[in-house]
Amino acid sequence: MEIQRDVITSAPVDAATLLMLRDSKFEPGIEVFMIRRHVKSSVLGGVYVFPGGKVDPKDTSSEFSGLLDLDGDRLKRSLNEFDLSESQARAIFIAAIRETFEECGVLFANNTLNSDLVLQPLQESLNLWDILEKHKLRLNTQALVPFSRWITPQMSSVMNKRFDTRFFLAKNPDLQVAKHDNYEASDSAWMSPRVALQKYWANEIEMAPPQIMSLVNLSGYDCVDDALLAASSKAPALIKPEPFDLDGVRHITYPGHPKHSQRETVMKGPRMLRFVNQRFEPLGGYEEFFVND
Repeated sequence: MEIQRDVITSAPVDAATLLMLRDSKFEPGIEVFMIRRHVKSSVLGGVYVFPGGKVDPKDTSSEFSGLLDLDGDRLKRSLNEFDLSESQARAIFIAAIRETFEECGVLFANNTLNSDLVLQPLQESLNLWDILEKHKLRLNTQALVPFSRWITPQMSSVMNKRFDTRFFLAKNPDLQVAKHDNYEASDSAWMSPRVALQKYWANEIEMAPPQIMSLVNLSGYDCVDDALLAASSKAPALIKPEPFDLDGVRHITYPGHPKHSQRETVMKGPRMLRFVNQRFEPLGGYEEFFVND
């Protein structure tokens, strides 16, 4: 991974990402589904991320918005963004569900004729709209819990684009198997937050700061229900990283750090990461990931 040092003057693009969770089968705790971006990807190539992407114009279409289980006002209020329009709020939720379906084949949807029906694995090579129509499905936005919001600073460290990304949590739907698409993603895995962070520290996988810090903030939960309840009980954390360079080393501060303009903390974990050894590290080493746990 290389540091990007150009100043980006364009406005952030709306995006959404979904952290699919499941209870571990082996010990108390949760697992998160992660995909490895194809090395040729223009955004975070070779890096492990959560399924997601930018909001597409089709996410604002009346066809999709008419197939939501919640109205725009409720979705907007759940995001806690008062300057957001209802149509934008709908599009952000739709983007999270659509991107997850396109990248790993998991669809958050309910049958409109029989709410007790569990959606079976889908084999058809149809687009999302055709599948919703064919199976009489409604997008299940209730399953998505807003978790955080990350806004790329003008001095971005890992991308040459700016995004306003909403992170959601959701329990992996029953009977659906997540897998990478072998196009945008070349690998995938279910990992506990701590295992993913251990693999990152052992240089077995690459991750960017938002993914690192998201895993840090999920590392203390014993089950998915606890994680979802905690996220739903408070407004999603708004995180505007503020980077600076010192002696040629990129540092990224987060709310609560003395050098950050926001003095109140909004998440657990280190208040600053620095880019050394070709990765982002807390000043105090691996254990500092959990110092505020």
